[in-house]
Amino acid sequence: MTFTTMLKEEISKNEFNIVEARYELVAFLNCIGKFNKDELLITVENASIARRIYKEIKEIYDVSPKIIIRLQKRFKVKQIYILSIKEKLDFIKDSLALGTKIDLETLVTDEEKIAFIEGAFLAVGNVSNPSTSGYHLEFIFTKERLAKQVHKLLEYFKLNAKIIKRGYKTVVYIKASENISDLIKLFKATNSLFYFEDIRIYRDHKNMVNRLNNCEIANQEKTFKTGQRQLEDINYLKSKDLFDLLDDKTKIVADARVRYPELSYQELADIITTEMDYKIGKSGVNHHFIKISELVKRHKEKENES
Repeated sequence: MTFTTMLKEEISKNEFNIVEARYELVAFLNCIGKFNKDELLITVENASIARRIYKEIKEIYDVSPKIIIRLQKRFKVKQIYILSIKEKLDFIKDSLALGTKIDLETLVTDEEKIAFIEGAFLAVGNVSNPSTSGYHLEFIFTKERLAKQVHKLLEYFKLNAKIIKRGYKTVVYIKASENISDLIKLFKATNSLFYFEDIRIYRDHKNMVNRLNNCEIANQEKTFKTGQRQLEDINYLKSKDLFDLLDDKTKIVADARVRYPELSYQELADIITTEMDYKIGKSGVNHHFIKISELVKRHKEKENES
């Protein structure tokens, strides 16, 4: 089962009241309902969604849609559910504003707005599995006006939705994981929310560990390169008989670097303090290496001048 299917099935099993169900139907049927002269057809692939839409239509309009189950054999065999309505068509069409511009001002409460978004999601929504890919939730509309309306409602809830054209379709999408989580919370899909949050926490922790490891590796590489450069300076001074120009404390630090080329300044300072009876800190070690580097630089400049 995909995460989209899991989420839609949980939404479909939630309790609903008549007012919210009406706005859910408005969005759902405007997205995928096909209104012919004498019939309204609703085709869905999910049995839970089919049951929910059937119940909503029956409770609100006292109409029992005819249910047709067919096997679709394209790519893989699966059942599709077709709800056919031939009663009270004009009344249902007018009530649900089918084929006309929906006035969002009629959505008074937050619950009604959520119901509209929920209906659109059940009809044309998809969300990627957070455990196998990046975070992405989208609505794929064939009617641009519906896309703009859902986008406006998502913005009302501060979910940072974007809208783009994809061929002849209009896509409204959310990329930020926290915004997807907030939308699932609005849908009251508790199990799906826990599943999503568990994976989000795991991935965030894993990414943090990876960043720390990368940072540690980078620091180790930097320490190694610094140690090698300082060894080259020390060896240069010795090869030119310049080492004795250093003061005694700088010589102690230089000798420690020769013995421990891989250590950081702090580690080198701890070794010198413990083994050589010279109390020194990280900044003191750095100061001595600056002396060594400046002596090397001055001598090389003199060589170049001569």
